[in-house]
Amino acid sequence: MRMLAVAVLFLLPAAAMADEADDAHKLAITGRDAYWNCLAREYPRDSNKAMSDQEFTTLIATVCPSERQNFRVSLIDFLSLQFPKQDADARLTTANRAIELAQKDIVTAFVRRKAAAK
Repeated sequence: MRMLAVAVLFLLPAAAMADEADDAHKLAITGRDAYWNCLAREYPRDSNKAMSDQEFTTLIATVCPSERQNFRVSLIDFLSLQFPKQDADARLTTANRAIELAQKDIVTAFVRRKAAAK
């Protein structure tokens, strides 16, 4: 019986950490989706049709600040649970890269749509 009690004591922290990581993952996914949805709302606006590719790129880099920051923070939190030995700068770099790639995808779609309209 003692062995079972000791085993349970060792497994509880691992289970709690797994739940915490699952919750952090869900928050990171929710943050990503909110940021993507915000960027997607900017894409079809009539006011953007006359923009150059560079103007649209600048616009996309500045829109959705709260969604972008929420995504960054939630992704960093998840990464710190998944990779606790990784330094904070590496996690920040990864989160910023994810944001950069989301922006790049929206800009690429914009550029392709403009080229197809010509």
